[in-house]
This record gives sequence, C-alpha cells and structure tokens, in this order.
Amino acid sequence: QVQLQESGGGWVQAEGSLRLSCVASGDTLSTYTMAWFRQAPGKEREFVAAIRWSGGTRYYTDSVKGRFTISKAYAPNAVLLQMNSLKPEDTAVYSCGAGASIARYGLRRENQYDYWGQGTQVSVSS
Repeated sequence: QVQLQESGGGWVQAEGSLRLSCVASGDTLSTYTMAWFRQAPGKEREFVAAIRWSGGTRYYTDSVKGRFTISKAYAPNAVLLQMNSLKPEDTAVYSCGAGASIARYGLRRENQYDYWGQGTQVSVSS
C-alpha cells in the first residue's frame, strides 16, 4: 500500500505561482506512476500531469503544458507540481494519485490509480 499526503495549496492572484507536494510512504515506488488530478466545483475530476517513478517520463494535459512542471523528489519520496502563470480556471481541489503498472493509454484515467491523498485547495483570483 501507498499513503499519500498533499500540501502546498492556497490562494494566489492570476499569473502567480504555487508548488504542490505529495509525500508518498509505504511500498517502494519503482513500478508506480504518480499523478495529479484536479476537480473544480460542479465538474468531474480531470487529469493534470503524471510522472513515471522509474525513468521519470512526464505527461501533461494540454491546458497546463508550458505552465506546470511535475517532478519527483527523494528522502522523503515525493511528487511535486510547480504551477506557474496560474489562471482562474486552474482553481480546483488538487489530488495526488498513485498506481502500479499503468499502461500509457490509461494514465489519464483516475480509475487506474489505487491510492489517493486527501486533496489540497488551489484558488486563483483574477
């Protein structure tokens, strides 16, 4: 099992920056994909970015490319989401997910992730 704990959300004005952190504990992560999803009020949860723990390949949804960067850290193991040039439409609860042996075609699907953190609120004002 993997336990996930997010931090780093908050309020920021448009064009500002925030960095989210998701600390992972429990199983070794070598076969895992770590991802960030977000859910805005009244909308479904959507994929934001993912990173393969082994190898570090990164994936992004189109709306955040060039603005957000996903990365990993060690001691403790964590996945980070650096968010720059934030827009009001980025306002959502951001959640970290972890899933083992996810195929490329499935990594944007939340049902492929077995473990989730509690989420952290990001609010961007215009």
